[in-house]
This record gives sequence, structure tokens and C-alpha cells, in this order.
Amino acid sequence: MKFSEFTYEHLDYEQMKQNYVRYLQELGSCNDPVSFMKVFDELNQFRGHVSSMQTICSIRHTINTADEYYDKENEYWDTTMPLFQMYEVEMAKLLLNCPFRDELDIPEAYFLTLENTLKSFSPKIIEDLQEENRLATEYGKLKSSAEIEFDKEVYNLASIAVKMNDDDRDVRKRATQAYLRFFEENEDRFDEIYDRLVKVRDTMARKLGYENFIPLGYIRMNRLDYNQQMVENYRRQVLKDIVPLSVELRQRQARRIGVERLECFDLNYNFKSGNPKPHGNLDELVQAALQMYTEMSAETGEFFRMMVDQELFDLPTRPNKEMGGYCTGIYDYKVPFIFANSNGTAGDVDTLTHEAGHAFQAYCTIPKVRIPDLCFPTMEAAEIDSMSMEFFAHPWSHLFFGE
Repeated sequence: MKFSEFTYEHLDYEQMKQNYVRYLQELGSCNDPVSFMKVFDELNQFRGHVSSMQTICSIRHTINTADEYYDKENEYWDTTMPLFQMYEVEMAKLLLNCPFRDELDIPEAYFLTLENTLKSFSPKIIEDLQEENRLATEYGKLKSSAEIEFDKEVYNLASIAVKMNDDDRDVRKRATQAYLRFFEENEDRFDEIYDRLVKVRDTMARKLGYENFIPLGYIRMNRLDYNQQMVENYRRQVLKDIVPLSVELRQRQARRIGVERLECFDLNYNFKSGNPKPHGNLDELVQAALQMYTEMSAETGEFFRMMVDQELFDLPTRPNKEMGGYCTGIYDYKVPFIFANSNGTAGDVDTLTHEAGHAFQAYCTIPKVRIPDLCFPTMEAAEIDSMSMEFFAHPWSHLFFGE
């Protein structure tokens, strides 16, 4: 089944609430681990379905933020998911306080994330969470609305990257100025969104008893085994060891491309002969990726063939499409989905390697994992999968770039 054929249904909050309460009551009345796991599995099927509908809506909304139906549905989920969090907390309490917790077929790490659920939520921050969601949506729609006029053509924030990497330095400069002009013209709106986000997150943290948002931010990202002090030390190491190396590399780049001083519009231009550009259109790049993954291993070949057959990616940039790229998973259908803004630069190949690394992990995990929350690692750990795939893909670079 292709992604365009995936069913989306509007889920009524009151009905979801009744279902969740019923499962929680059944969970609370279980007297042994077998019956507990049976109900917990049913609850997770329900939670997975809710997650799937929200995810399908989110994907279709980011593909076209001007679609009125999915825009309204996205607003609904922005409001509804924080309400849903109340029942997630009750589930967490039942699991953490279960008298036969050690006998449950649940990884210990999951209980640590449940403790973070309790530390990061209270009914008194529901309206703040809803506002945070609304602001994030507003930010995405603002960026997707960009129409940048340059040399009698109209670009968005992704497509103008081709001109920002042009061999002609004057073109790079003018394209970068046109890109930045969009942010200058919308500076007040960007600043307002940022200001409101900072304030609402600080407000939530203080309502939950934290000094500021920093400790709450660590908890929300499920940073279970390192803390703020470790990251401060890491930043010092970056300043001491990485920044000098970065400066040296930039100086070498300036000499290589023949400029006395690197300007902002030079930073992404690496070679006087021009940056690597992928050969062929997007369809040809996808076919090259299919060949690569087929040769890489039987598993990766099966994975990418499924992605192609079910059209589980949306790659080209277009008007009203949100910027950036991501990989997500759809629990009901047991598949990943890749979102990107391909623009004719080497970044298009990054998508077919980096995001495919996330997608391959999800392909291996979603069908086997009983708890939807565990289908993806935490943010930093997830990059092991994506960055590793970039390295695995290197021997096939010629399929995308020729010589």
C-alpha cells in the first residue's frame, strides 16, 4: 500500500479519553504479570493508533502547509496531544508502582523514561504545552511561505541553495542576500515567535518547580545518562580542541577557492572546480540509492525496495512545503517515512543516506517493538544510525556523483 493510500481518520478526543481510562482501569485491576502485559499490549495498540493518526496528519501538513483540511487537523492535534498527556502520566504511575514490576517483559530503560514523564508534566501546564505547539506550527508555516525573487525566478528557502552554491561568487553573494532578506523582512514575526517560545517554556519549567527551562529540557529529551555539567565540559573541549582545527580548515578553504577572506556566502563553497553535484534528477537518484542498498546487503535492499514501492518519502522542495528534513515512523503500518527538500545539491544524496539510516533503523524496529515509545532511540543516539549509514554508503558515491 502506498503512503497516499494510508487511511487518516479524525479521532474524537472524548472517545480517546474513554478508551484510555478503560485501559487504565483494567491495568490497575490486574493481579499478575501475564494479565498485566496482555492489557498493556492492548493499550499500546491503541496508543500506537493515536500516534499513527497524529503522524500521518503531521506528514501531510508539512508536505503542504496550505492544505486547509490538514491545517485544521494539525491545529486539533496541537491542542489535543497535551490533554492526552494526562493519561500518559497515569499509565506511567501504574507501571512504576506495579507490585510485580520486575516480572514484566519491559526493558528497564523504559521505566527511566516513565520517571521523566512524571517530572515533565502537570495538568497546570496543559495550556502552555498547547501554546508551545501552536508557536512551533506558526514557525514552520512562516518559513514555508517564503517566496524569494532572484534573477527573475522565484525560490523558497531550500531551492535557492543552488544559487547560494554557484561557482560565480557574485551570484553566491546576491543569492545569499536574497535569502537573508526574507528573514530581515519577517524579523519581527520571527522575534515574536522566539520570544513567546522562550517565555512559555520558562513558565512551564517554573510551574513544575525548576529554576528555568534547562533541567526540564534535559528531561524532555530523555537524557538519562549524562547531565548539564558534562555538556558544559564538552563545550569547553570543543572550544579548546575543535575551534582551532575549524579555523585552520576554513583558512585552507579560503586558499583553495582563491579568496583572501571567507564571507558568509563562501562558507558552503568548497572547491574552485565547483561543489559536488549529484548526476541526474530525483528519480534517477532514487534508483541509484536502490542499487546501492541492494548491493549493500539483503536487508537494506529489502528495506529500500519497500520504501520505493510504497512511496514512503516526499523528496522535492515545492511552495508551501515545510523546510528541513526528517524521518518518522507510522506504527499502524509498521513503516518509516522520509521527508526532505531536495534542491539539486549534494544535500539530496545526504537525504538518501542520512535519513535512510534513521528509516532503516525504524524498519528493523517498529514491527518488533511492543511499546510505541521505544521504536526510536533518543535524539543523540539516533544519530549513530544515520551517520553510520553515511559511512556505509561512501563506496557507492560514484552512483550519485560520477567521477
